[in-house]
Formats: sequence, structure tokens, C-alpha cells
Amino acid sequence: MKTSRKITVEVPLGLLQKAQRATGSGITQTVRTGLGLVAGSQAYARLRQLRGKVRFSLTPARLKADR
Repeated sequence: MKTSRKITVEVPLGLLQKAQRATGSGITQTVRTGLGLVAGSQAYARLRQLRGKVRFSLTPARLKADR
């Protein structure tokens, strides 16, 4: 089973340069970082849907005291 896959993609040069400046990495790592962010966005969306619906049994004061 392969753990990675080689792909060829065409991206706008300006977009790639902006992304590389933001990550401070080369092309491969920049693409991997971007794909990871896209994949993780679904999990963040599910978490946002839970906002205000989860009840915690600990108070903020108790959490702070537990440090």
C-alpha cells in the first residue's frame, strides 16, 4: 500500500508564491500544508456547530486551580 502519491498540478504562480511566503517552505511542503488545512476544515466546521451545546462539569475556577 502506498503512503503517498505523486501528482502534477497547475496553480497560479502568484498564489503559489503567496502560499510559500506564508509557510516559509518549499513547494511540496506548502502543498501538503494546504491540503491538510482543507482536510481539517471539516472537523472545525463540526466543532463550530457544537458551540453553546456542550455542558462542562468543571467550572473555570476549578480548571484554573488544576494547573
